[in-house]
Formats: sequence, structure tokens, C-alpha cells
Amino acid sequence: MSDKQLSAEELIAQDVGARSPGGIMAKVIAGLALCWSLFQLWIASPLPFIFGVGVLNNTETRSIHLAFALLLAFLVFPAFSKSPRHRVPLLDIVLGLVAAASAAYLFIFYQELSQRPGNLTTADLATACVGITLLLEATRRALGPPLAIIALVFLIYSLAGPYMPDLLAHRGVSFFALANHQWITTEGVFGIALGVSTSFVFLFVLFGALLERAGAGHYFIQLAFSLLGHLRGGPAKAAVVASGLTGMISGSSIANVVTTGTFTIPMMKRTGFSAEKAGAVEVASSVNGQIMPPVMGAAAFLMVEYIGMPYVEIIKHAFLPAAISYIALLYIVHLESLKLGLQPIGGHQPKPWLRRLTGFAFGAALISGLSLAVYYGLGWLKPVLGDYVLEGVGVLLALAYLGLLKIAASVAPLEPEDPSAPLDALPQTRAVLLSGLHFLLPVVVLVWCLMIERLSPGLSAFWGSMMLVVILLTQRPLLSWMRTDGLHEHGNFMDGLIDLREGLLAGARNMIGIGIATAAAGLIVGAVSQTGVGLVLADLVELLSMGNLLLMLIFIAVFSLILGMGLPTTANYIVVSSLLAPVVVTLGQQNGLIVPLIAVHLFVFYFGIMADVTPPVGLASFAAAAVSKGDPIKTGVTAFYYSLRTAALPFLFIFNTDLLLIDVSFWHGVLIFVISTAAMLIFAAGTQGFFLVRSRWYEGILLLLVAFTLFRPGFWMDMLHDPYREVPPAQLEQVIGEIDAESKLRLRILGVDAVGDPQEFSLLLPVPAGDSGAERLQKLGLMLYEDNGKVLIDSVAFASPAADAGLDFDQEILLVRAPTERWIKELMWIPGFLLLGLVVWLQRRRQKPLPGSAG
Repeated sequence: MSDKQLSAEELIAQDVGARSPGGIMAKVIAGLALCWSLFQLWIASPLPFIFGVGVLNNTETRSIHLAFALLLAFLVFPAFSKSPRHRVPLLDIVLGLVAAASAAYLFIFYQELSQRPGNLTTADLATACVGITLLLEATRRALGPPLAIIALVFLIYSLAGPYMPDLLAHRGVSFFALANHQWITTEGVFGIALGVSTSFVFLFVLFGALLERAGAGHYFIQLAFSLLGHLRGGPAKAAVVASGLTGMISGSSIANVVTTGTFTIPMMKRTGFSAEKAGAVEVASSVNGQIMPPVMGAAAFLMVEYIGMPYVEIIKHAFLPAAISYIALLYIVHLESLKLGLQPIGGHQPKPWLRRLTGFAFGAALISGLSLAVYYGLGWLKPVLGDYVLEGVGVLLALAYLGLLKIAASVAPLEPEDPSAPLDALPQTRAVLLSGLHFLLPVVVLVWCLMIERLSPGLSAFWGSMMLVVILLTQRPLLSWMRTDGLHEHGNFMDGLIDLREGLLAGARNMIGIGIATAAAGLIVGAVSQTGVGLVLADLVELLSMGNLLLMLIFIAVFSLILGMGLPTTANYIVVSSLLAPVVVTLGQQNGLIVPLIAVHLFVFYFGIMADVTPPVGLASFAAAAVSKGDPIKTGVTAFYYSLRTAALPFLFIFNTDLLLIDVSFWHGVLIFVISTAAMLIFAAGTQGFFLVRSRWYEGILLLLVAFTLFRPGFWMDMLHDPYREVPPAQLEQVIGEIDAESKLRLRILGVDAVGDPQEFSLLLPVPAGDSGAERLQKLGLMLYEDNGKVLIDSVAFASPAADAGLDFDQEILLVRAPTERWIKELMWIPGFLLLGLVVWLQRRRQKPLPGSAG
């Protein structure tokens, strides 16, 4: 193995564990990791409640979770680059045990601590001080200095408030209050972020590790390669699809790059891609796996808690941007292949395009059809089977599993990965597809639990993992038994047991960095809540952006990228969303733009992921360069260039929430998907400088203009016709009785902010059904009165639509804007497509037939 390949493995080792000791210590680390995985499965399962044993509350589970993470961090991660890698020094063992004891303190003394909240004893104070210090050290070891330094700065800021400059000054926090808030309560280290890591994230990371160990990762790669390998630039297109499939179940960009990249990058290079472009394609596709539903990155589960939105809703809102981002990346790869004049693998002419398309559609339809059949079949079975639905579904899954294994036994097993094998033949799509259809069952179980049963993400991942445990233990002996040709041996039950053990170990080791990151980020969140620095930062950001929302979004994007150079995606999301997400919503309201909270959080999430790509510290780019033997900085720059579509999407869905499928019908959503996909492909062509032929500079500008028009038709329509008309506030009751029910009024309100200062903001008020304006106001829970020509809010009913919209008593209504009858904004798509036709005409005049006919 080459040095470059070794460095790639070292990079992934830094992500999941950098020390590999031998002897008894290797068994200790493996035993701890195995216990951690089994503990997480236990607390996620219904078994503690069935047997009445081991029932723990949230604080206790978070305490044990962090104890495992800290102990393993000190055992697995060396203190310095020159520290021994093949043994664990005694000091690290001691530090790990002390850190674990500090974290477990809340579990051991939970009853005692709950009886004296806020009254710290000497033991409490000492534990908090030692625990915080060792957490910072574990963070430095596992994730590098940046997150540890940022957390330390926030701790110092908490204590030094009175001595800070006026803009940043606060009354200060005592040493006792800091220790109590950050370690003993659930406001700091043991807060929401660590809770999500404990309840949701671990189970999904474990699910991904078990699925990979079962062989699904290799199956996805081979399936993508067999479907797309014969196209122009086929290995690169296969890399995009395979990385998308594996990225859905992988919480680590770096692990995804190295796992799929060791196979796809050498193939891309042999078909004509440079080392940097091959690595960049793999990076761009692997990193985007974290935004792809149904299983997104760890930060997506934090949104569940921070926004208070069900995970199913987050999946719905995130689907369209993620899907069109991947489709656009496939198109970018196609354009690169055209620019390079690449030919199909081995010079073979592909099958006719119709046959190719039919074959691809058949594979997609088979997978989608299976999922839809299960979705609607189970939905129909629930009312029929009643109390026996679980037993019925279990029988159906068992029958499906045995049937799919029988199909897999009828074809040859997949060849092991060999990046150095010649590219003169492609695997047969049918044989590859049939060899691993049973890997879809755990995903089906996961989606069923999330979408139909509406179980929590953690419990859904538990049942998906249980299906994987069954597969890992039984697929080898069952395949060996079902295969009748006698040509292949798949192994026995003990081999399956080893696979299960290795999957559990991999899941726990993958979680060390995430567990430490969420705990350290809790220090930052705790400091924000204790000092009120969030309000200070809001004023600072508003000052820097001069009240301009677009400028502020650019500022937040750059801030996320800079933070992301040193923080993992999860920690980056926690920090930026805690500090700046509320600021975007508030500033949007002040500027008359209603920004949904989910749009802001997805904005931060996208740019946190982009940081894994961005030079000079894009770790995913470094990992890809190590495999491709290319220049890491050039790889990062090229990957960022390919990822411009991902950087553009957040700005677009902030200003056009239709892209997040917010308040749109099914068919409207389908139309938006089609048009948005076309817009993103045109955007990709504009940024890549190639459409039908190499674009001239003005053609690139026209293509970007077309893409913008398709994405934001309302921008141009608003210039032609204002969608709202101004109404005097005194006529609110009259106008609310005239407009259609379920439409929305825009109100400009004068109220007060959190510290009592006057503040203007805008909000949307939904209009309920009713026979008159008075009846509709009553349904809204709103009572008004006039005083000296001003319209003021007299009262707002508790938990009413008016209260949910943000109205409160004593606020003044400054302006009412009612919707008007106007042409639909989508009419602006027509001039957009006419402009696209102009570009097509200009380029067709220069187009020459390209060599070959591959797609």
C-alpha cells in the first residue's frame, strides 16, 4: 500500500479513532465500545419498560453517554502527534477514568442533586471543574484545538463580563454559578445537544455502521457502477450515486470519501479525470450525503429539538433541495466529461439511449415500487390487523427477507472491490441488483417507522438496527444453504456474529468525536443562555449588516465556513444556529420578510457541511487527495467550485420557501421539483462555462439569469404588480371579512423587544373561515381598540392563531397589507424559457458533433 493510501487511512482514523494499541488494551477498548453500543440499544428499546429494569431518565442517560465518550476519547486519541500510537500511556488511562467519573457523577448522585438544586457542595464544585477541564482536553484530542479554544473563550467571557468592552459587557457570572450551570444542570454540557446525541444520533450512526458491515456499501457502489458505468464519465457518475446512497446512512463526510473513494477515484482517473477533479467529484458527492433524506447528518436530529418540528416534516422540507443538488452534480460530471472528450469505458459503444433509459427506470421503479408497496400495504394492514399489526408485519418482513435471499442465492455474489482491476467490463445490472435487494429491508423498516408509525427517530433507528442484526446473523448461513450451485461459500453463523460485533464496534468508535463535539458545544450554548450574549451578537450582526438581510445571510455563510474549518458539522450547526438563527428571523421580520425557522436552520446546516469542502482546511478534500494522489488545495478549490450549487440553494430557499415545500399542494410541489431541477441544471451549466458547447461570457450570464428567473419568478412579478395592497389599520375588521379564507394578511407591528425597547416587525396573519370580519377576528383570538387614531391590540387569547403569529396586547398595528388579485408568479417562467431558447440557438450555431455518442 502506498504512502498516499496510508495517509487516507490516517485521516479516517482521526475521524473515528487515531490509536490502535495491541494486547489487553485493545480488548479493553473494544469491550468498552461494545458496551456503549449495547447500552444505547437498550435505552432506545422498549425492553426497560417491559421488564421494569434499567429505566433511566434523560439526565442519567446523557451522563452515561458522555462517560463512555470521554473514557474512549482518552484511550483512543493520543495527546500529541508524537505520542505513542501502539500503546496507551498510564496517564491517559487515569485521565480517562477521572473524566468518565466526572461525567457519571450526575448519574451516581442524581437523587441527591435533584433534592438541592443550585446548592453546590465542595464535591459538586470539584467535579464540575475537573469535568469541564478534561472535556476541553478530550475535545482538543478528538477534534483539534479550534472547538476547545472557542468553548474556553466563552467560559472566560462568562466570568469576565464586567471587564469587557461596553458592547460586550454583562453583569458577570460567579465561579459557583458557572460550574453549576455548565455541569450540574442540563443547561450546559448535559443540555439539548448531548441529549440528541444520546437519543437519536448514536442509533443512526450505529445503523449506518451495521448496514456497511452487512455489505450494503459495496452493493450500492456496484449497483451505481453497473447502471452508470457505461456512460461518458460513467465512474464519476457512479461515484455521485453511490456516495449519495452511502452518505444517507453515514454521519461522516471523511469516512464516506475514503469508503467509496478508494474504489471510484482510481476508476475516474483511468477514464480521463485528473487526480484533482476525481477527488473533487467524490468530495462533492460524499459531503452532500448529509443533506439527503431520509437519513440526514446528526445536525438534522438537533433541528427536531431546536425547532420543535417532527423529523418527518424536516425530511419533507429538506428533500427537494437535496434531490436537485444531486441531480445537478450528475449534470456537472456530464459537462466535465464532455469538456474532456471522455469515451465510454473500454471504448465500448453503449446500448441505445432508449434501452439504457428503460433499464435505469426499471431499477429505480423496482426500488420505489417496493417501498411504495410496503408503505401503502402496511398502511392498509394496520386497520385490518388491528392489535396484531406488529405480528403481521413481522411475518411479512420475514417472508420478504427469505424471498429476497433466495433471489440473491440465484446469482453470483459481488466481486470484492479491486481499484486496480482493468476497466474493460462492467458488472451486469440485473445480477448486481438481485444480489442485494435484502439490504433495502432495514431502510424500509426505518422509513415505515418514521413515516407510517410516526415513531421517534431514535426508536425508528432501533427497529431498523434490529432488522440489520437479523440480517448480519443470518444472511451468511442462509445464503450458503439456499445456494444450490456449490460454487460459492458465504460463511456460517459465527462469521455473522463477527460481522455484528465489528459493526457494533465501528458504530461506537464513529460516535466518539460526535459525542465529544455535542458536549463541548453545550459549553457554548450554556454560556449564551447564562450571559445573554445572543442579544449582543444580534445587535453586532445587525450593525455589521446595516439591517440588510441578504448581506447578513452572506455574513452568516462566511461565519459558518470559517467556524467549519475547525469544527465538525454538528458542532458548527449548534454554535451558529444558537447564536444567529433567531437573529435572521428577527431581522427578516423587521425588513418585512417572513423567514420560516426551518429555512434558517437548513441555511446554517448547508454551510456547516460546505466547510468540509472549503480550503484551506477542508478535511474531506484532504482525504480525497490522499486517495487520488492529487494536490489537496486544488482538490478543495475544484470541489468548492462543483459545490456552488449547494451554496446557492440556501439563499434561494430563504427568499422562495416553495423550494422547501412549505404550504404547497402535491401537484404544485411536483411542478416546483421539475422547474427547480431544470433551473439548477441551467445554473450548473452557467457556472461550468459549458452548455451545448463552451459558453461565451454573455451566454453564461444569460444562463444564470434564466436559472434565477425559474427559481424566483416572484422577484420579477413583484416588480410588475405588487402582490399586496395597503389598507388603513382601522379597516382591518372590514378587509379581513372580505378576503378569502386561508389567505394571509401582512401586518406591520410596533411592539417591544426582549429588553423593552420599541421595535417594528412584520408578520403573517392567517385568515380563518367565517361569515363576517368580527367572527373571523374572534376565531383568531384577537380584540382591537382605537386610541387617538391608533389601532391597538386589546387582548390576545392564549394559544390562539393570533398568539401563534406573534401578536400580543398593547402592540400597535401600523400597516395592513391585504393580498390582491394578480397573475400567478409562475408566468415569469415563460420569458425565462424564451431566454434559454435564445442561448440554445446561439450555441447550436457553433455546435460540432462530439466524438462518440455516449451520454
